Parts: sequence; C-alpha cells; structure tokens
Amino acid sequence: MASPGVDTEQEPLLGDRTPGSREWDIIETEEHYKSRWISIRILYLTMFFSSVGFSIVIMSIWPYLQKIDQTADASFLGWVIASFSLGQMVASPVFGLWSNYRPRKEPLIVSIFISVVANCLYAYVHVPASHNKYYMLVARGLVGFGAGNVAVVRSYIAGATSLQERISSMANTSACQALGFILGPASTDEVQFPQGNIDQVAVLATNVLFFVVLFIFALFETIVTPLTMDMYAWTREQAVLYDGIILAALGVEAILIFMGVKLLSKKIGERAILLGGLIVVWVGFFILLPWGNQFPKIQWEELHNNSIPNTTFGEIIITLWKSPREDRNEGPTGCPIEQAWCFYTPMIHLAQFLTAAMLIGVGYPSCNVTSYTLYSKILGPKPQGVYMGWLTASGSAARILGPVFISQVYTSWGPRWAFSLVCGIVVLTIMLLGVVYRRLVPFSVRHGRIQE
Repeated sequence: MASPGVDTEQEPLLGDRTPGSREWDIIETEEHYKSRWISIRILYLTMFFSSVGFSIVIMSIWPYLQKIDQTADASFLGWVIASFSLGQMVASPVFGLWSNYRPRKEPLIVSIFISVVANCLYAYVHVPASHNKYYMLVARGLVGFGAGNVAVVRSYIAGATSLQERISSMANTSACQALGFILGPASTDEVQFPQGNIDQVAVLATNVLFFVVLFIFALFETIVTPLTMDMYAWTREQAVLYDGIILAALGVEAILIFMGVKLLSKKIGERAILLGGLIVVWVGFFILLPWGNQFPKIQWEELHNNSIPNTTFGEIIITLWKSPREDRNEGPTGCPIEQAWCFYTPMIHLAQFLTAAMLIGVGYPSCNVTSYTLYSKILGPKPQGVYMGWLTASGSAARILGPVFISQVYTSWGPRWAFSLVCGIVVLTIMLLGVVYRRLVPFSVRHGRIQE
C-alpha cells in the first residue's frame, strides 16, 4: 500500500477544491517552484536592462537637447523628461489589464518592441533640419509607453515572491487558489479567492505616498545636471561624467539599502521604515538650501562681430586649422544671466550637495521598496494587474509633474524656493502617513488570518 506522501504527490495540483480534500493541503510541487523562479529571474533581468537604459539616458538628456536644438531651455527639459512618464502612465493600466486576461508574455513582447523602436528614434532626433526638440519629446514619450510593462512585471513578481507568505496567512483555506492565481488559468472566473474587502482608503493612501516618493526623486534627478552646471560652472561633458558617477554611487548605495531594508523590515515593519525614509529625505533637501555669502559664477555671453574683416590667406588657413578645436569649446559656463536669482542666491557648496545626495540616496530606496511592498500586502492574494497598473500610473504621474515642477520653479525662482517647497511637500506627506498609519496593514492581518 502506498504511503500517504506518495498518494499526495500523485494527485493533481488543482483538482476537487472542496474543504477537507487533500488538494487543500498541497502547497507547491518542486517543478512548479523551479519554473516560477526561472520566470522571476527573467523578469528581474528585464527590469534591470530597462533601468540601465533609463539611467544611461537621463544624465545626457540636457546636454543632448542643447546640442540638437539651441531654442530649448531648462523649462522645456522638464517637459522632455516628463514625456517618458506620461507615456508610461497611459500604458501601465492598459498593460496591467491586458495581463489579467491574457498571457503575460503578450504585453511584455509588444512593450519591448515599442521600446526598441522608440530608442532608435531617440538616437536619430538630431537628423531633421528643424524642430528637433519636439522629435525628442515624442521619442521619450514612446520610450515611456514601452516602459509601461513594469505593471505586468510587478504584478507577477508581487504574486509569485509572496506565495509562501500568502499560503501561510491563509492557513489551509485557500492555498490552492493562491497557487492557481500564479500558475493557473487565464480566466479568473475559474479561481476562487478568500472573501474580504480590500481597504480602499489604504490603497488610495499608498498610491499617494508612492506618488510623492517618485515625485521627489524625479525632480532630483531632473535638476542634478542643470544645478551642477550652474553652481560649479561645469561644462556639458563634465556634468554628464560627474553627475553620472554620483548617480552610479547612489545606485550602489540603493542596493545596500534594499538588502538592509529586507532585514530591518522583519524587526520593525515596513511602515516604520517608510516613515524613517521620508524623514531622511526631508533632511537631505533641507541641507540643499543655499546659505553663505559665496555666489555662483555668472555666465556672460561673448559678443561676436558679424562683419567680415580683411584677412590674409595665411590668417584664413590659421582660422580653419583652429576651428575644429574651437568647435569643441562648449561655450560659456556658469549660472545663466537670464536667471535673475543667480545674482543674489548663494551657491550650494559641493560638500553640501554631495551630503544631500547621499541622504536622498538612503531615503528614496527605503521609501520606494516599502511603499510598494505595503501596497502588495494590502491588496492580498487577488489578481493585482489592474491595481499595479494604477500604482505604476501614479508613479508615472509623479515623474511627469516632478520634472515640470522643478524646472519651472528652479528657472524662475532658484534653488532656495525650489527645495523649500520640496521640504514642505515631504512634511505634508509625513503627516498623511501619520493619519493612515494604522490602516496600512496586510490583507491577511486586516481579516484576522494572522496576527501582525
């Protein structure tokens, strides 16, 4: 007679899901476990390449924009950066809904194809004879539309990586249904989920928190290049190189923070980490406020005489020989004379900027990962494609408004007003978190399946 363990292994994974049958006690086969993690790692790699592509481009957008179209100013830079997020905001709910009713590979393949075409367009926006800045605007918008697949990736990873947690939280009442959500049929009508309503107030609040977190970092990464070029008289090449190094260091810092958050969340919970991260971000932007009596170098445009002087043949040859070298000169550096605040606003010292960047680099990843984790836990075991689409859309809206906000305020009023307003926004966000703090609990805790 076969042992109970052998009988259990021979039974179908999704069979008669009636209470008391052994199907209710089956967790997951080793084959499904390996297959699930292969898919997760592929999606990790997909998000990695997408993030690398975004990071490579973001630091060079401002110099590239100035090079292809001299009519573009810092205000238009905000719209170019925001166009990426506008495309992503439109696409995310669409791809998320698509993944709920069809195989996830379909929206992933389509979105990747759109991204490839859009990046090719971005590479050749310098070719047209005019209106190049508008071609760049369209290209970045299409790249963002392709990046809307993050909703699909997040919904799958959120469901798959938290499978064991969901199974334990649901005891033996719906383990097979949770597994069916990850591996099962395309139609959600064939899978039953635990009863219980999602706390919509917590969902809305988490979307707002996620919006602010993305808003803050979007405006920071937008203003880094213009700020350093204005404050420290860096050339375009220097700004791309040095700011790229700074953001790369912040990326390494973020990896360490992610690992630390994973361990720390088990002791104090995601809500406390989110609160602490917001406080650190506030301190970072507070340090960025200008102070002292040292002012940035003013960018004075050189006067050029358009008349044709009498020159000898030798002078013409010398001029032609020097011209390639002069073309490499990136022009005057410093704070543009068109920005009136350059004359009365103290410069932000380099040590001050680096300290603030380090603190923001600590607070942002802490808030990002914890707000996303809280959101997934609040939703529970039900399909999260549409909800993750809305979360991604809220983040995309933040990436639209953040660059536009900071570019307009910075150009008109300078860093003192810009970073003061950011500090005020963070304070209001901390107050919101305090109001909804007790409601930001996992679905299983809210419905009494496990204790917090």
